[in-house]
Amino acid sequence: NISGALCISQAWPGMARTIYNDHKRFLETYLTPYPGFFFTGDGVYRTSEGYYQLTGRLDDVINISGHRLGTAEVEDIVNHHAAVAESAVIGYPHEIKGEGKMFAFLSLKRLSQGYYTATLAAELRELISKKIAKYAAPEYVQVTHQLPKTRSG
Repeated sequence: NISGALCISQAWPGMARTIYNDHKRFLETYLTPYPGFFFTGDGVYRTSEGYYQLTGRLDDVINISGHRLGTAEVEDIVNHHAAVAESAVIGYPHEIKGEGKMFAFLSLKRLSQGYYTATLAAELRELISKKIAKYAAPEYVQVTHQLPKTRSG
């Protein structure tokens, strides 16, 4: 049971070999962080049985009161709530702290569509406070019908 950066030790067909007009950036981004390996930019968790679970982008972090939080770790906890189908967490500006607040967007399960109240937001804040810390609890929670997706999902 270990977690860390996902790195690939051998090349594969179709692997990127450069960034157009910026080969130096390609080297610095993908090959320099872990010499001898291709750094994917993703975090990974490997179980004692040898199974891998991607934990999200390592560069997708929010700085809350001086604490760096991965959005994927907060979203994973939010998604464990019985009413939540999926979530997206973002940081947003704070006048004093810079990026000091967190905003959670939720899509609810079909059976939970009428469930949203202040109670749900309080339950999510409590869940995150227990699993991570109080500072990680989202300041605002907004329910949406669906979350925007990229073409790859």
